[in-house]
Amino acid sequence: MLAATRLALTLAAIVAATTVSAQPAGKTVRFLVGAPAGGSNDIFARAIGQRLSEALAQPVVVDNRPGASQMIAADLTAKAAADGNTLYMTSTTYTTGAALMAKLPFDPLNDLTGITMVARGPMVLVVHPSVPAKNVKELIAIARARPGQLNYTSSGIGGINHFGVEVLKSMAKIDMVHVPHKGMAPAITDLMAGQVQVLLVSLTAVEAQMQSGRLRAIGVSSPQRSAFLPNLPAIAETLPGYDNDLWWGVFTAAKVPKTTIDRLNAEIHKTMASDDLKKRFAEFGALAAPTTPEGFNTIVKNEIAKWGKVIREAGIKAE
Repeated sequence: MLAATRLALTLAAIVAATTVSAQPAGKTVRFLVGAPAGGSNDIFARAIGQRLSEALAQPVVVDNRPGASQMIAADLTAKAAADGNTLYMTSTTYTTGAALMAKLPFDPLNDLTGITMVARGPMVLVVHPSVPAKNVKELIAIARARPGQLNYTSSGIGGINHFGVEVLKSMAKIDMVHVPHKGMAPAITDLMAGQVQVLLVSLTAVEAQMQSGRLRAIGVSSPQRSAFLPNLPAIAETLPGYDNDLWWGVFTAAKVPKTTIDRLNAEIHKTMASDDLKKRFAEFGALAAPTTPEGFNTIVKNEIAKWGKVIREAGIKAE
């Protein structure tokens, strides 16, 4: 399956990159999104793109290219003309995918460059009510007393909710069994049915289940408590140094001139200060998190290295 994915990724990039390169500079800005329409990546890109179009006096068109852990869109961006007219909205999945996929048709660190992070927000660690743990410390104690008997789920191998629990397991020195699903919806369904016991997931995905008591939240993945759940302890309060926030950010081709990147950075930062965009972020449990291009690139580099270490230590293989 992985070989087929790589082939599809390469062919899609070759075909579409030709079209991108033919776009005249200063014309339409193509805002690639590596996820389907309607998700956070898509909604953030459309909201930012609308205001960016006004600021640049250029039309901005969102182009959804889902697949291969957002790497199809990344490949198109890497091969685009170096004029700043191709942007790429992605999320933490970019770094997990780059770490997991050993052979990509582009270099995730040297063929793309960050413009800015736009938002970040915590994930929440939830358990089925049959698990008696009321906090992370109690979950760790149960897992140590019952090694290999607790199952945690995810939306699939290589996602942030998979790797985030692997980091927790390593730091806490516990053994839980990974039961991956093909998507978050079936993972949540099995969790509510008690088929699996633990899940690390975005707040908005399980907010209703938490409020109804069908799932119990025991911690957030951010270094500190979240403004969205101020009474819920951070996992880091039990495991100091634990930090696995979700983030979203914008990239472009690495050879785009720095003056162009700096201008895009400044204009996107202006859009992020608007009340309507802050509201959009909040709908996905996120807050604006502007960075410099250099700062964002450092975050990406460090995360790819971090996930690579998790992959090696846990012996994770791509599907």
